Amino acid sequence: MKIKTKLRLGFGFLFLVILVFGGMSMFFMNRISESAKVVLKDNYKSLKFSGKMRSILEDHSLPLSPAINKEFVSQLMLEEKNITELGEAKAVEMLKNAYLQFSNPSSSRAEVQLALNNARQLLRSIDDLNMNAIVRKNDAAQRGVKQAATYLIFAASMSFLILFSFVINFPGFVANPLREFSAALKEISRKNYKQRLEFNGSDEFSELAEEFNLMTAQLNKWENSNLAKLQSEKLRIEAIIEQMQDAIIGLNEKNEVLFMNTVAAQLLNLNEKEVLGANARELMKKNDLLNKILQINSTDKPMKIYADSKESYFQLERREITVPVWEDQQDLVIKASRKTAGEVYILKNITKYKELDEAKTNFIATVSHELKTPISSIKMSLKLMDDERVGSMNPEQKELVQHMKEDCGRLLKITSELLDLAQVETGNLQLNFVKSDPRKIAIYAMDAVRFQAEQKEVELELISKNDLPKVNVDTEKTAWVLVNFLSNALRYSPQKSRVVIQIIESGNNIEFSVRDFGKGIDEQYQKRLFDRYFQVPTDGNNKSGSGLGLAISKDFINAQGGKIWVESAIGEGSRFCFLLPVVS
Repeated sequence: MKIKTKLRLGFGFLFLVILVFGGMSMFFMNRISESAKVVLKDNYKSLKFSGKMRSILEDHSLPLSPAINKEFVSQLMLEEKNITELGEAKAVEMLKNAYLQFSNPSSSRAEVQLALNNARQLLRSIDDLNMNAIVRKNDAAQRGVKQAATYLIFAASMSFLILFSFVINFPGFVANPLREFSAALKEISRKNYKQRLEFNGSDEFSELAEEFNLMTAQLNKWENSNLAKLQSEKLRIEAIIEQMQDAIIGLNEKNEVLFMNTVAAQLLNLNEKEVLGANARELMKKNDLLNKILQINSTDKPMKIYADSKESYFQLERREITVPVWEDQQDLVIKASRKTAGEVYILKNITKYKELDEAKTNFIATVSHELKTPISSIKMSLKLMDDERVGSMNPEQKELVQHMKEDCGRLLKITSELLDLAQVETGNLQLNFVKSDPRKIAIYAMDAVRFQAEQKEVELELISKNDLPKVNVDTEKTAWVLVNFLSNALRYSPQKSRVVIQIIESGNNIEFSVRDFGKGIDEQYQKRLFDRYFQVPTDGNNKSGSGLGLAISKDFINAQGGKIWVESAIGEGSRFCFLLPVVS
């Protein structure tokens, strides 16, 4: 039987129960109503007729007047037509005879009085008959009401029990199979493909259970058939890892070695088959290189390792493996979070790129060094040409010489920056640390750019205390950074503005800052300002440098244990800052 048919029968049964109960209620209510009508209609009228006749006899003397006599006869005829009780007809007939007797003019006074007494006696008899009938019928009606109430209470109780049983049991007809389906689906979500459902009958639940069992059978078959495929995929992944040129080490959440390719095993001087499943923490105690790899996170700084009979460079990458965690919430299986399932360490061999970078650096250093001498010579020659003792030049020639001198100065600055960069990249940066007064470093830098500031009518303002703590720095390179900051500030400052150099004490550090009031730097460029060869796009009014000044400044400050940064906003100018530790 289909579920729809069962639902129809169930609700039809409820409708039938309600209909039967309503019919019984209407039947017994009608019976009670009919009993009340009989009591009020028939016997009450008889009492009314007899009462009026008694009033006429008591209130009027004999013989009766024609009008009164007519009224008495009328009431007598109505009573004659309303005979309802046993003996009432005989009493009415005798009352009729008594009326004829006392209303007959030929009757003697004694006969009239006797007839009148008989009439009164008969009227009382009629009243008694109807009053007794009213009491009797009222008692019968009360018994009927009690009987009807008993039947209705019984019917209501039975209906309540039936409806209560229906409310309790009928929802389970739908809910119980659904609960079984829900539990079975949860088992399927946990990959328990042996779950089966058993429903007897021919309804939709039984059909759905059959389809569910077919589905789980297919899933179980698919799961079993996929084991070999998964094993094959595992072997394929292992082969791919083994063929990779990078050293790869995989650990699970318990720090046990899951895999290690041949490159990693050779690099660590381990046997990859023997270390599989071993605890990495125990292996670290016997292998310094493994200890170093597992102790540090991914870093941009390459690791120097002796491999392939030479010093090689490797870039370490550490990747955390996470898997989803499934939780039950309100009978629903949901992905709540992710948990760590292990880590993978990858050592990329960048020796070839490191060698190319070193070759590039050496080439730049060589070229810069070779260019510096002829450029200095050209600059000296231009200076001699500008001397009046060598000969005079016309204004056009002087302007050309001036442009040549500026270009030579720019080229000389670029070659100096390239040489400084080469020193940094090759690790040959030489720092001469001395205890210095921060204020004197700032004044030295300001004197170096004062002529440039005067040409642009820019005021240089120094804000600092006279008794600042000394810093242990390379004075020349620190001043070079300040000169670079000031040159950039002057380049982007409008005419007749000012540049503020501020030196303050910040904890155990001295903070140097150079602030200009130019147009500022867009936020999208601020993060790349200290990258090598990066230049902020200009509007053509300001000549750009090589893009190395700020990068070298960063290297100089970092090499001295300091920190460098920039603060800027469009329309508010820029503030370049660096921190250097004070002398302890």
